[in-house]
Amino acid sequence: MGRGAQAQTRQLTDQQLSSINSLNQQFLGQQQQVGNLLLPQFQSILNNPGLSPADQAAVTSRSQGALSSAFDSLQRSAQNRVARTNNSAGFADLTDELARQKGIAEAGQAQQNQLAFSNTAFQRQMAALQGLSGLFGVDSNLLGRTLGIPAELLNVRNNASRNNGGFFSSLGAGLGSTLGALPGALF
Repeated sequence: MGRGAQAQTRQLTDQQLSSINSLNQQFLGQQQQVGNLLLPQFQSILNNPGLSPADQAAVTSRSQGALSSAFDSLQRSAQNRVARTNNSAGFADLTDELARQKGIAEAGQAQQNQLAFSNTAFQRQMAALQGLSGLFGVDSNLLGRTLGIPAELLNVRNNASRNNGGFFSSLGAGLGSTLGALPGALF
């Protein structure tokens, strides 16, 4: 290859390198903009992962209200039977059994609500960690350990939530790779 051809090749290579550097600067600027937008949101989710007290109260009220409605309906049905047959035999026992079953059901529902609140908080926290790891290119296990969450727990909980297929598990799984779609999902 002659000197002219080498100079032309070098000039093309320099132009391509300049073009690539320019694109890289644009990508870096866009990445920084996305990071500046998402970083406070992820930190907010990480610091406040659970449902608000008002949301928890609403969930608890609705679930307990549904249980009360079902048992009140059974109680009215028993009262109607007594009125229709004019025979109150067994009514007191039935009322006592309904009260016991209602108490058991309410306790079970309260326990399920608390577990759901805890799982929601944990899944949101893991989603925020995965989002931060996507922004900074850091392993979410490392971020979890800095918060005092053992890596074994992260893996077990992440695997369990992936089998669940719920909204927050799919959100957490896609945060690192779909940063552009996240603001629409959160708002």
